[in-house]
Amino acid sequence: MATPIRKRSGWNPRCTTRSTPGARAGSRLALDSPLGVAPIARDFGLILAARLLRAFGFGMAAVLVGLHLERRGLAAGAIGVVLTVGLLSAAISGVIAAALASRIGRRATLAFAGILMAIAGADLALAASPILLGIAAVTGMLGAASVDLGPFASIEQAALAESVEPRRRNIAFARYSLTGGLAAAAGALAAGTATNLDRSRLLFALYAVIGLVTAALASLLSPRAEAPVRAAALSAAQIRALAPLSALFAIDALGGGLVVNAVIAYWLHVRFGAPANVLGPAFAAIALLQAASYEASGRLANRIGLIRTMVFTHIPSNVLLILVPLSPSLPWAIGLLLARFSLSQMDVPARQAYVVSIVPPAERAGAVAFTGLVRGLGQAFGPLLSGAAIQSAALGLPFFLAGGLKLVYDLSLYAAFRSRRAEHETVR
Repeated sequence: MATPIRKRSGWNPRCTTRSTPGARAGSRLALDSPLGVAPIARDFGLILAARLLRAFGFGMAAVLVGLHLERRGLAAGAIGVVLTVGLLSAAISGVIAAALASRIGRRATLAFAGILMAIAGADLALAASPILLGIAAVTGMLGAASVDLGPFASIEQAALAESVEPRRRNIAFARYSLTGGLAAAAGALAAGTATNLDRSRLLFALYAVIGLVTAALASLLSPRAEAPVRAAALSAAQIRALAPLSALFAIDALGGGLVVNAVIAYWLHVRFGAPANVLGPAFAAIALLQAASYEASGRLANRIGLIRTMVFTHIPSNVLLILVPLSPSLPWAIGLLLARFSLSQMDVPARQAYVVSIVPPAERAGAVAFTGLVRGLGQAFGPLLSGAAIQSAALGLPFFLAGGLKLVYDLSLYAAFRSRRAEHETVR
């Protein structure tokens, strides 16, 4: 006689994790609001406010930074260097933040990151020379990709994973991404008003103010926002287990780095002469489609699984990406980008949920930081190659390379990991 499956067990022999009483209690409050996590908690409100403001700033910067640097006199190749340094610094800062949070606490780490964001914004608003403009990139807060690649993700995602029951994790991560996506759309729309250098400087001054406000919000968090126990460093065994997955993430990220939002916006400007007041609304629409896809991702993952969601939505989006440089006009290019982005980010919440679900709870922040570092390093060199390609006659090369690399990632991920399910996919 077959042994019955125990439902909603807190034990999974594959990753040796348990659902905690705190997680079960939190999940009773979770997902009751449109944003999906306990809305009555003061700390959550502060964290959510910081998330919204930060995403607004990053969404704005992703559209503006390439155009702003060009207005400051930088050539396409130099712009690619600045974006590469920014993404590389963001990747490294994610690992530093994970280590720092275990020593000085989450509140202090988030406040420090907000100050770095303010420094980046002030530098972009005031500096004129290429060397001084590079300071903004070194902070890791350039916002070139319009997402949290820096020190925030490793802290917030680890906490999010512990705030809900494993079976609700797919939806929780989808709605976490949805929150940032909507704010990024508003930021991109605001970027459309920067039709000259003075206006873009003003918006980067606003970016600096946002950084200071997020730092202040972090300082207002209560002691309950800190990790209840000292987070464990990512063990050698878990690093070995994550290495194959991280290697594939690096391939995907390298492809993504070739076409980060800042590069796409600058490419549309160079290829079709698209001004900021066209790019802003276009990227706002892109961000709205991404936000809608995040919500769909969580529901799809519940039906077909995380790996299938990551792969089956990614493949058609990458085919569309390859078609973008073949567009005969700006409307065609924007239309293909809209179609592509309606699918391309559905793997993000699925990937986040998968990573935190295959390691023990104490090592989740380290796992997010480790995979984030690998992705960040892979993504960082994309703009360098794209800048060189845009400066030459090979305007479409970044899109062809990005689509090809991402298709390799999709097929390899499905072949290698389709049989390795996450914790909450094996516990029913």
